[in-house]
Amino acid sequence: MNIQQEKLTSSMQQRRSRNSRVCNQRSRVSLASVAFVLVFIFLNAMPADADPRGDSQPKPLVIGHRGAAGYLPDHTLEGYALAIELGADFIEPDLVATKDGHLIARHEPNLIATTDVNQRPEFANRKRTAIVDGFAEEGFFASDFTLAEIKQLRAVQPLGAERPIYFDGMFQIPTFEEVIALAKRKSQEKGRTIGIYPETKHPTYHKNLGLPLEPRLVKILQAEGWDKSDSPVFIQSFEQSNLKELRKMTRNKLIQLVDANDVNPDGTIDFTAPFDRPYDWTVSGNSNLTSRTFGFFTTDAGLKEIKTYADGIGPWKVYIVRTRLENGQPKLFTTDLIERAHKQGLLIHTWTFRNEQRRLLSDYKGNPVEEYLQFYDLGVDGLFSDFSDTAVAARVLFKILDDSTFARCFTEGPNKRNSESDDCLSRR
Repeated sequence: MNIQQEKLTSSMQQRRSRNSRVCNQRSRVSLASVAFVLVFIFLNAMPADADPRGDSQPKPLVIGHRGAAGYLPDHTLEGYALAIELGADFIEPDLVATKDGHLIARHEPNLIATTDVNQRPEFANRKRTAIVDGFAEEGFFASDFTLAEIKQLRAVQPLGAERPIYFDGMFQIPTFEEVIALAKRKSQEKGRTIGIYPETKHPTYHKNLGLPLEPRLVKILQAEGWDKSDSPVFIQSFEQSNLKELRKMTRNKLIQLVDANDVNPDGTIDFTAPFDRPYDWTVSGNSNLTSRTFGFFTTDAGLKEIKTYADGIGPWKVYIVRTRLENGQPKLFTTDLIERAHKQGLLIHTWTFRNEQRRLLSDYKGNPVEEYLQFYDLGVDGLFSDFSDTAVAARVLFKILDDSTFARCFTEGPNKRNSESDDCLSRR
């Protein structure tokens, strides 16, 4: 994505009036280093299930994007475990299918960027070109490997130019069942609920291979007893038809993801293929669908449509805050997507938050916490982060700014309050 197009500002004039006090106090916060942020991971010791409202999760949710992708290779048990240690409420396994029908955690069907398969001479003859969502890709595809063969591979850091590569080649590729087992085990260890947030990757592609993801996903969740509406599970997809199919198959919460290609200088969204629309729309043959872009989901009509089959919307963050050039200078503007989604009774979980300075905009002064504070202030229900520790620290800071008495929740503990009605935990 074009970083300049994400430029934001610390101005709070367009934010909700209830948060004006937060804006005035932000200048008092100084978080110059990630090391300072890491101190706050210990705040997670406050058990989420202590909330007297019966709500087992803090708000907004922090979702460990592909695990702890900022530190360890994507989609490994070790990465998921680290995200949990750093305070993530949910961990996100992207799901693709193997040749023998197992669901494994990989960002894409093409394994070339996230595993060491290219360095394995025994699999050299598996390299080929495949068409994924209408575009040719060269690489090694999960559907050409059995699970036993997948287990011979090891994960690597796909962003090795800016993230640690010391751990490349150390960790296996986990199955979906293994990810669930980890979440359950860590929930017991931590005394708080750790949820999972699986994404069905390229469902139309997998269906055309004869490896549909949906029945496999539902069967596993049923076997694990995590197939209820209150299970700690969100299922997400960029496609729509498979979410509608899943709505008939499961009571799990569903999230419609919303993508785009970029932001134009005038502040409009760029819908260049393949990020123009859900791929199932592109191949549907339905002119009503092929005339739409992902942007339809953010209209009132789109939100109403999502409400008929899903529980929330997962937009790229530029749908919430972006800039346009005015007199040659980028100027912030925020949208009303959060408010309109909430009016429809939809959750809104946005993505993806990262710490690298090249990804941060000048208004954040090199401090990723500033970006989190802005989006928390705007009212998101959750967000995906490659750095769960930073997201959790910023969430605590935001709560302090929003309500200074919240600090008692982790300085005095939940059992030391002025009265039973003075319940700081209820402000999470």
